Amino acid sequence: MIKVKNIYDYINEVSPYGLQCDWDNCGLLVGDMDKEVKKIGVCLDASMMTVDSAKAHKADMIVTHHPIIFSAQKSFTKGNLAFEAASAGISVISAHTCLDCAEGGVNDVLCEILGIENAEGVPAEECKVPMARIGDVAETSIEEFTNTVAEKLNTVCRFVKGGKKVKKVAVCGGSAFDFFFEAVNMGADTYVTGEVKHHELLIARDMGINLVVAGHYETEKPVMNKLQQLLSDKFLEADVILLDETNPVEFAGK
Repeated sequence: MIKVKNIYDYINEVSPYGLQCDWDNCGLLVGDMDKEVKKIGVCLDASMMTVDSAKAHKADMIVTHHPIIFSAQKSFTKGNLAFEAASAGISVISAHTCLDCAEGGVNDVLCEILGIENAEGVPAEECKVPMARIGDVAETSIEEFTNTVAEKLNTVCRFVKGGKKVKKVAVCGGSAFDFFFEAVNMGADTYVTGEVKHHELLIARDMGINLVVAGHYETEKPVMNKLQQLLSDKFLEADVILLDETNPVEFAGK
């Protein structure tokens, strides 16, 4: 019999909770370690859409990337995501920055998809182990590289032209300009992340570094397919599914 504790322990093996940033909230956030698990729902976001999907599929638990409980809560009432999961008997494990940092996690998957070779970690003071990755691609223009990113991630990209050919690329999914300077110090001519602020676009341009902004959802979603496969291979008796979810951002205009 598979229990929540078995899933918890396995995720701790592939994405150790101890790697999480100090401000983060990873691990079992809702539920009972001793509950039996027959169906597992995997998703990027803890949202009403994914909780409703878990209910519809009669999942016993959800494994998310973004935590279902992130900030401190003063109440726990109907309509609250954690309440809705708990009241349906659904346990929730979240692996956020620990999965960003983990070997084979968010950023290693991004490197694989984008064809970045010889990837290594980008050390940063705020992380226990490197989160961002840096590696090599065949030399190309920023326009061609951005089109590749858009195609591989099925997204719409914004980019800053730094005036350099693309050869040494650093990546970090989500909202991750924090590691930009460390990556540049390691020789990156191009930085790929999910979202940035306007003044960060200006910093990249002024420093002559290419910057590709590919979407928070789009840069992190691919790892969930890998996590589903890992759980399926490990727990053969359980049904592991990707829950229904969509990018909350839609696009209009050109």
